[in-house]
Amino acid sequence: MQTTYKYKDKDYANLYALSEALGKEGIFIPLSLPDAELEMLGVTITHTEEPLEVIKQRKISELKYQRDTAEVEPIKYGEHAYDYDSKARDRISAAIIALELQGEGATIEWTTADNADTPVTANDLKMIIAAVAVRSNTLHTAYRVAKGKVEAATTAAEADAVTLEF
Repeated sequence: MQTTYKYKDKDYANLYALSEALGKEGIFIPLSLPDAELEMLGVTITHTEEPLEVIKQRKISELKYQRDTAEVEPIKYGEHAYDYDSKARDRISAAIIALELQGEGATIEWTTADNADTPVTANDLKMIIAAVAVRSNTLHTAYRVAKGKVEAATTAAEADAVTLEF
């Protein structure tokens, strides 16, 4: 819901802008002032529904953010969870190269997302990347399904009710 304020034939898109205008007239109002008290000051308040397309775009952005956040969460492999943010991805790639140069069976101690030290091989690190690829595919598939539901929604309530299910 959008709220607009009108004071002395001038429209204000938000309470802050109205507060600034009133302040120039020596009327200081807290941003938490109830509508009834604003109306006593001569402010006309209009509540309008946001256009459905705006609600849909906001919901799609929210779903995309949830997907992107889930993509970099630690990933479970074996007995541990492994970080998978951009820094961890760089470290994993470098470690794979170093381990492969040392030959088959080479290991290094790796500090996991759950703060344990565990030996890993190049293959272990590749399996972590493979697990991330599976999770990423699942997330992107779930996002496309949820986005389709939002785009098909005919009301704001329908759009808002869509969740990212993975």
